Formats: sequence, C-alpha cells, structure tokens
Amino acid sequence: MNNSYWQNGSHRLKWTLIIVLLIAVTAFAGWGIYKLPAPLVDRMLQTDILKQAELWKRRVVLHLENPESTLRTGEIDEHDAEFLASMPEASDVYRFKLFDTAGRVIWSTRPEEVGSMENRAFFRSDVARGLVHYIQEVVPLSEIDGLDLHTDNVQNAIQHNVAEVFMPVTKNGRFLGAVEFYTDISDLRATFITRLRISLAILSGIAVLALCIVSFVTYRTNRFQVRALHKQSAKERDLMAEQIRLAREVRLLGELNEWLQSSRSLDELFDMVSRFMTHILPEAEGSVYVYSNSRDVLDGCASWNAGTHKAHIHPEGCWGLRRGRTYEYGASEIDFVCEHAEPHDGRPYFCFPILAHGETVGLLHLRAHEHKGEAFHASKKLAQLCAEQISMAIANVQMRDQLHDQSVRDPLTGLFNRRHMTETLRKSITRSQQTGARLSLVAVDVDHFKKFNDTHGHDAGDMVLRAVGSALEQGCDRDEVACRIGGEEFMLILPDNAPEDAVTRAEQIRQAVEAVSVRYGEKSLPRIAISVGVSHYPAHGTMPQDLMRAADDALYTAKDKGRNQVQVAGTEASAAREAKAAPKQVPKAVPPAPAA
Repeated sequence: MNNSYWQNGSHRLKWTLIIVLLIAVTAFAGWGIYKLPAPLVDRMLQTDILKQAELWKRRVVLHLENPESTLRTGEIDEHDAEFLASMPEASDVYRFKLFDTAGRVIWSTRPEEVGSMENRAFFRSDVARGLVHYIQEVVPLSEIDGLDLHTDNVQNAIQHNVAEVFMPVTKNGRFLGAVEFYTDISDLRATFITRLRISLAILSGIAVLALCIVSFVTYRTNRFQVRALHKQSAKERDLMAEQIRLAREVRLLGELNEWLQSSRSLDELFDMVSRFMTHILPEAEGSVYVYSNSRDVLDGCASWNAGTHKAHIHPEGCWGLRRGRTYEYGASEIDFVCEHAEPHDGRPYFCFPILAHGETVGLLHLRAHEHKGEAFHASKKLAQLCAEQISMAIANVQMRDQLHDQSVRDPLTGLFNRRHMTETLRKSITRSQQTGARLSLVAVDVDHFKKFNDTHGHDAGDMVLRAVGSALEQGCDRDEVACRIGGEEFMLILPDNAPEDAVTRAEQIRQAVEAVSVRYGEKSLPRIAISVGVSHYPAHGTMPQDLMRAADDALYTAKDKGRNQVQVAGTEASAAREAKAAPKQVPKAVPPAPAA
C-alpha cells in the first residue's frame, strides 16, 4: 500500500511538473505574442522602406535636369521644382528634402526649411560616407503633411509612426548630396503587427498542443523507442545534409559552366577555374596544365588552394596521360607517383586527362589536403564532372581563337591581313597619342613580281610571296606586326622604334629578302628584291590613311629610283606619287608659218 502511495505520488508529481511547464510555456508564448511582433514588423518595414527609398531616390535623381549641378549649386529650375512638388502626391512620401554635401537643405516640401542645416552627427559620419541612414520615430498628428492621403482614420489618430530615411547621392564614389524621405507607416505597421500576433497565437497554440502531445508521448515511450527516434532523426539529418550538398554541387557546376562558356581567353578561363574549384572542392589543392602549341610539353596554367604548378611537364611523366584515363593515387595497394607530383608526401591525388573532341588537350591534377583523404576520395565523381566542364570550355575557347585567327590571317603567307593591319595601326596611333610612344609604318612591294608569274607560273609566284612573308615575319619582334595587304604588297607596323631605327630595320629586312634563295622544282628562281617605303608618326600623318599614303609615296619613290632600296616619306616622295598619278600632257602641233 505504501508502494502504491509513493507510485501515485510520483505520478501526480510528474503530471504537476508537466502542467506547470505547460503554464509557463503558455505564459511565455503570450508574452512573446505581445512583445515580439513590434520589433519584427519594424525590421521588415525597414527593409521594405529602404528598397522603396532607393526607388524614390532614383526617381528624383533621374528627373532632375542636372542632379550633380543642382546638388552642388542648390539652384533648382521651375521644371525640377514642379516635379519635386508633385512627388508626395505620386508616392507614399509625404515630405522630403534635398541636401548639399555640407548638410544644408536646398529644397524641401516645407519651404521654410530651405537653407537650414542638418547638424545631427550621423549625417557626416554615415550619410556623407555614402551610407543609408534609417530612423523610425513616433510623431504627433500635426507633424505629418497631407495626412488624409496616408490614413483612413485621421480623427482617431493621435500619434503616428514615421520612417525617416537619408539616402546619399553619389557619382563615381564621390558624395554629391542626400535626399531625406518621410513616410507614414502607422496603418501598415498596425496591420502587420495584428496579423503577426494572430499568426503567432495560432502557432503558439499549435506549439502548446504539440508540446502536450510530445510530453505525453515522451512520458509513455520507453528508452528503446527514444533511441530509435534519435537514430531516425540522425539518418534524416544526414540525408538532408547530403541533399543540400548535392544541390550545392549542382548549382556550382551550373555556375561554373555558365562562366566558363562566357570566358574570352584561356587566361580568363583559368582564373575562373581557380576561383570556382576553391569552393567546389575545398578539401583538395589543384592545378591545370594545357598542351603547348608544339604538343611536346604541357604548360602549367593555374593552381589553387595552396597548390602549385610547374612551368612545364612532359606527357610521359603522368600516368593519367600515358594510360589515357583517370589515375587515382592511393586507391590501390601498389601505386606509382607521377613525375609532375614530385616531391610527393604520400597524400592521395587524381590526374584527370582533359579531353576535347576526342583529343587530349590538358591535365587536371588534384591532391588531398592533410587529413582529408576520405572526403577527397568521395569527391572523385564531382571532380570528374569539373574536368568535363573545363574540357568543354577549353575546346570552345581554342576553337573561337582558331576561327578568329583564320579571320585575320592571310591563308597564303600566314601573315596578318589588311583588316587586322588597319585595326592594329589605329590602336597603335591611339597608344602613341596617349603615351608619346614612337611609331613607324613600312610599305613593301616585290620588284618585278609579274615576271615571276609570267615566266615561271603562279605556283612559283606563290612560293616567292611565302618566302618574302617568312622573311618579314622573322624580322619582327615584340609587338611588331607584319601584314600582307594584297598581291605582292606588304606592310609592317613598328611601334616603339625611333625613326632612324625603323629605317635601319627596313634596310635589314630588304637585305634579308635579297639573301633569300627560292627553289622551284629543280632550279632556283631569280633573286628576289623589294622596294621599301617608310613613314613616321606624327611627322607624316596622325591618321592611318595618312601614314599609309606617306609610306606608299616613299615606296613609289624607291620604285622610280631604280627599285631594291629603302626610301623615307617626304616631299620628294609625295611629288613622285602625284607625278605618277597626273595624266600625261600631249604637246600641241605648231602650225607652219605662213608663206611670205
């Protein structure tokens, strides 16, 4: 009987504790329903009003004729004043002001405020530094302009909640002034608070009811069921975490693909790869290698997550490239280290051959961070997807570069064509105008080229043009450009060359062409000679067509003086060009003298 008494007492005590707990939870929920909505609603309203204030500010700035001048001088024309005065009627703003940089009011919906100063500290510490400042305060009815436009119950309204927003106006990081907006949020705030309280009341009731049920179930459930519940919860959390991880990986892969497909060059592409791989595979350091143009070595292009890459590696030094498939070091009992992974400290790594259109174009190398081996092996599939994205992007950039190269290259000689020459010359002139750098233009024409075609055939003529083009290209270095502009005519752009150096270079190229020996079939073609004309910027012109015309004039002078020589543009060259272009005058017959 005593045992039954104590059991009943323990039972009553437990239920008493549960009831007290429910009363405490209910009281706390009631306190939360009364206290919590106001600050939550104020925070939501602040976010919403700041977005609206940005739109109001844009509307004001866009409608001002010259906002920068207006804020600086404080002068507002009639059109701007009319628009500003109509602003409160077309928005939720009942009052606003314009400030200059010093905090002086240059316009206000209350004319008596014009000229007054904003002396509160936040204007200089926040607004003048380009920061938005938000104030919410309670004001009497008399402080609100046009209240009948903002509330339906003016008679019963005694105090109103007003939002005051200071929006800085900046241009290129420079503070020009500020706009201050006032908007009445009383009705909206009261509505939201009421709705939130109702929602919280419902949720609190549900929560209390759920707490009662959970308490009863927990009280009646044995330890085995509790442990099973905990295990199930852990499984669900793990599943949710896995789903979140997969969703993140899919999102990052999509973003990676989008950014890589929009890259304009391989350098930009590899920079994107470095930044994305840092986030996609944080447990691995990595590097990317791409085959050089000669395809005898791979060039190191990028690395990330404290990884490093070598300047060049040989394809035979990577087991992934040698075997033509992914190589995973650390997955087998016996592994061999790739040469490019030396010095090796035993950490596992991946080597993914980067394939494009069935051809290997590079290598993606990933190595696990310290103590991250398990996570690293689990990321193999994701890493493989990244390698596929990178391979497609590299193929697209290389194909785009190849197509662009074909569009600006002469198919016979491999030199740049006239289109690229004109564009490059224009850019070089602009650079010289900005920096004062030297610039020269060299016009080249093969002497007696028609004889090569007429005597030996067009194939021999093409061989001559290719030989001249090769000599011109070898004579260029740094940013110098050799172009074939048509037929047997060529041009060279020589930036950063003094006039005398450009003439010397032209003479060296002439001698180099003269020394070229071209064999056609079983015989050698006659000696090749060129005539060369040189013009300098800005002595002979400041426009592309002026420099080209001056170089052509000098070229014609060289032709007229016997060919196979270099001439510099000048008055003599221009006169020769004009004389060549002028029509020949036929002398008139002199009538015989009359007979005596």
